[in-house]
Amino acid sequence: MAIKPVLKMGEPVLLQVAKPVERFDTLELHSLIKDMQDTMASLHGAGLAAPQIGVSVQVVIFGFDKNQRYPDADEVPFTVLLNPRLTPLSEEQEEGWEGCLSVPGMRGMVPRYTQLRYQGVDQYGTPIDRTVSGFHARVVQHECDHLQGILYPMRIRNFRQFGFTDVLFPGQVVIDD
Repeated sequence: MAIKPVLKMGEPVLLQVAKPVERFDTLELHSLIKDMQDTMASLHGAGLAAPQIGVSVQVVIFGFDKNQRYPDADEVPFTVLLNPRLTPLSEEQEEGWEGCLSVPGMRGMVPRYTQLRYQGVDQYGTPIDRTVSGFHARVVQHECDHLQGILYPMRIRNFRQFGFTDVLFPGQVVIDD
């Protein structure tokens, strides 16, 4: 399909609550997901939400075997998730470094629930119901935030732990977000 431009922080669509998907297994939906896959792969992303390419619907994709941007992260199975619902399984949160394709060149320390259940459907309308932890849980929360008009800097508690990737991590190979 096509690699789409990723919208950057400041674009109004990134601050909107996305609309639920009402029709599944359509040519339009499959085309959107293919464009999202192509775009995410081209940028070495861990995930991508439809609003990031200008489409305000509740569609996220995520997953990888190995990721250049997060070399120490455990594998996350590739998932297409529509109309997600997240349920934290405890109040425990952990802070971790995050970046975002819509906030290029920056990283911030973001608190996320350590364990959660996510539910929704895939592009065919098949139910998805998973309980996850660790980086998988972080990625799901990050991507689903996009569907609520939330970018990761809005979750940062201490702005002393937010900055440009090349300054925060000097000497490390930086893949532009």
